Amino acid sequence: MNNKFILLAGPCVIESEIMVLKLAEKLKRIVEELPVDFYFKASFDKANRTSIESYRGPGLENGIRILEKVKNDYGVKIVTDIHEPYQASMVKEVCDIIQIPAFLCRQTDLLLAAAKTGKMINVKKAQFLAPWDMQNVVQKIESANNKNIILCERGTSFGYNTLVVDMTSIVEMKKLGYPVIFDGTHSVQKPGGNGNSTSGNREYVPYLSMAAVAAGANGLFLETHEEPENALSDGANMLPIQKTKSLIEHCLEIQKCL
Repeated sequence: MNNKFILLAGPCVIESEIMVLKLAEKLKRIVEELPVDFYFKASFDKANRTSIESYRGPGLENGIRILEKVKNDYGVKIVTDIHEPYQASMVKEVCDIIQIPAFLCRQTDLLLAAAKTGKMINVKKAQFLAPWDMQNVVQKIESANNKNIILCERGTSFGYNTLVVDMTSIVEMKKLGYPVIFDGTHSVQKPGGNGNSTSGNREYVPYLSMAAVAAGANGLFLETHEEPENALSDGANMLPIQKTKSLIEHCLEIQKCL
């Protein structure tokens, strides 16, 4: 990991091969003009959807095939999340970063399987954990002789269907000695806010993202889409692709002032 601004960005889930390739091409054009360390993100399976009726994705094998095509066609690095230990060995063949979802960040076997691949591991802090509790997560990964770690702040549960962001969490997690990034899009979620799906308020994404960088975040995780209102997952909190470049530019300017 270099000292560039870290950017993990892409759609919430692989909706189709065509959609992912189009979005990857647009993001590639954006980041080519910016001093960022970019990783294209998309999930092959959303295993924690609110409703059994919700779209989950194309599955592991087809999803990895599509992500590999993105990597080969556009020359970008890839990040995706895993939910079960056996998935780590398959994902490592394509992905440069393996992501651990917030709800699963305490799952020891999952952390160890990811760590043993030797890949960079991005761990999202659970909504129910204090930032200093991530020390135990870090120690589990380090026990597998892997110190390629990124920690990610994504908001904290604050009553029913609500998250709040404590920017001091970024300061606290940086004390663990690893880069900390901020998930600007999931932090504005309202989990289960629509009853059978999650709602959110994308209007707040730029404000929280810039505040996080001002607090010392080393980069951002952003889910983006050409038409968030028609997205198959997390549309309410995704950033329109048209606004992505401007937000990153503002964050880079803030980082220069630190």
